[in-house]
Amino acid sequence: MSALPLSDVKVLDLTRLLPGGFCSLLLADLGAEVVKVEDTGMGDYVRWAPPYYGGEEQQELGTRSALYLSLNRGKRSVRLDLKSEQGREALLRLVEFYDVVLDGFRPGVLDRLGVGYERMREANPAIVFCAITGYGQDGPYAQRAGHDMNYLGLVGLLGLTGARDGPPVQPAGQISDIGGGALMAAFGVMSALHERRRSGEGQMVDVSMADGALSWLALVAGRYFCDGEVPRRGEQQLAGGLLCYLPYEAADGWVSCGALEPKFWAAFCNGAGRPELIEKQFEASGSDAWREVAAVFRSRTREEWRAFNDEHDCCIEPILDLDEALDSELVRERRMVVEIEQPGLGPVRQLGVPVKMSRTPGDPTRPAPAFGEHTDEVLREAGYPDEEIAAMVESGAAAGPGADSATTFRA
Repeated sequence: MSALPLSDVKVLDLTRLLPGGFCSLLLADLGAEVVKVEDTGMGDYVRWAPPYYGGEEQQELGTRSALYLSLNRGKRSVRLDLKSEQGREALLRLVEFYDVVLDGFRPGVLDRLGVGYERMREANPAIVFCAITGYGQDGPYAQRAGHDMNYLGLVGLLGLTGARDGPPVQPAGQISDIGGGALMAAFGVMSALHERRRSGEGQMVDVSMADGALSWLALVAGRYFCDGEVPRRGEQQLAGGLLCYLPYEAADGWVSCGALEPKFWAAFCNGAGRPELIEKQFEASGSDAWREVAAVFRSRTREEWRAFNDEHDCCIEPILDLDEALDSELVRERRMVVEIEQPGLGPVRQLGVPVKMSRTPGDPTRPAPAFGEHTDEVLREAGYPDEEIAAMVESGAAAGPGADSATTFRA
């Protein structure tokens, strides 16, 4: 088997929770060496987030949280106290040997500790430093706290999501955290590494989850810039405004109708024996024509609509619950559920690698690390002798495996 595509990339991940964790997961699955730099206290908060494998009791090494395991396979963990001089020195020494640093703190936190981007650049001019924040490194909201829903609300995406007369609807997936943060960070890191091949220099990658989420509205904003009409919730063409592009209730659940192109809509109407509806394709939801279409969809079950689509090829699919989706032929055949042998737990199911590569496919089978499992190993690779590592652990500047200061996520 060929080496994985990112097997020559080394990443220090200082982030916690979802945006940075998902970014480094993508990199790790494709072969990057990812070291989680956690503090000597709680470490990555997601370690202690329920639910836990084996019950609701706090698990001593933070490797029984289903959320933690889903984000951290294939990584290593080192614990450093960046508030201590020795801990900061150790981080800077590691930076000399690594290609990428992921930072998930608010702007200025690492600078105040004396280990910000400029100091890291002194240690390694080729370092790619990627900061993932809510609102970016500058601007009026740079120091503002926030979460996924806040970012979606401020950039207009949440206000446009939902039915015309209903409240804004929160997406089931974290669009800002993953789409606006993690994916943009992975893209930015790879772009900076590619540029480094020419210049030999690293750079800062400033990723704002709000910026990233706003970019998802490219088509909506483009239309607004053109005609100046403010879009309303439930009235956008691709978000509730067209009867040919909506979820509909079936006899036993819901189906999605994505018959946007005229050929697909005509195939649906003719197949259903309702050719008179062809000319109604672009009418609004809530119209008389919409009520007629809704009645057609209620006449068959989800499975009958699946078979209908197999016959007529018109972009109609059942809307599945999560358990149905994860057990579907599509997910199985695309290898989007994998089983990982996690030490102390046995086989654990997780989602697979979404990017399929023909020669160098990703490897999602390596387990997630215990809290501080690799502290000695990583410091030794950076040139620290065993006696100095032991002294650092004794002083509290570093810590190995253990839950001596773990707490509950909700505390």
